[in-house]
Amino acid sequence: MKHDHHHSDIENGHKDHGVLEHHHTIWEEILCHLPFAIFSVALSMVFLSLLSIGGEAHHGHGHHSIAYKLFHNFHYLHLLFAGTGTILMFRKYSKSTLGGIAVGFCVPAIFCTLSDAILPYLGGRFIDLSMHFHWCFLKHLDTVLPFLIVGIINGWVMSGHERSRQVFYSVSFHFFHIFISSMASILYLVSFGFHDWWTRMGFVFLYMIVVVLIPCTLADVVIPALFGKAKFGKAKK
Repeated sequence: MKHDHHHSDIENGHKDHGVLEHHHTIWEEILCHLPFAIFSVALSMVFLSLLSIGGEAHHGHGHHSIAYKLFHNFHYLHLLFAGTGTILMFRKYSKSTLGGIAVGFCVPAIFCTLSDAILPYLGGRFIDLSMHFHWCFLKHLDTVLPFLIVGIINGWVMSGHERSRQVFYSVSFHFFHIFISSMASILYLVSFGFHDWWTRMGFVFLYMIVVVLIPCTLADVVIPALFGKAKFGKAKK
């Protein structure tokens, strides 16, 4: 009986912890996401190296224009994943429709811009590169909005799925979200000024980990949970 009671406590503990939130402090969340960020940035650098080799073989420095196009693709996908993750976390703590729409729109818009454009731009400026700042919400709003809106809708649909399916989503979702963010960030560097990035690979690797890790952790977990708990009602039962 004692063993059964202990087993029941463990099961209840798993049910009480959210599938997308496993820790109680921001620092613990950052440490939890760190391995995802490290491997995602490393893989994104491999992809960019292959892109650079292929581009130079066929078009001289044509890989910059390819990177420009790919940056937009990955940035839009990042908004889709961020919108989904934000709503999933928010819906754990609040049923507010208006609050969900507000948080689901504002959080990805702010943090995807931060990780995909502002921080890469500042990183290039930090090492005295002539970087060009590009903001997709200003230049391509008609393309940005469909991805963000569909991400919000997708998060709403996924939040209604049973717990076992959400467990399946959580690990794969986190990795792909951070990998897509890594791709968008590093492609921004190459597209808008850091053309010879391979000469500073150590800096790029370390800086991209920070660029990806902090905004994704805040946007996926911390900010929507805080708003769900503090602003828009009590937790879902």
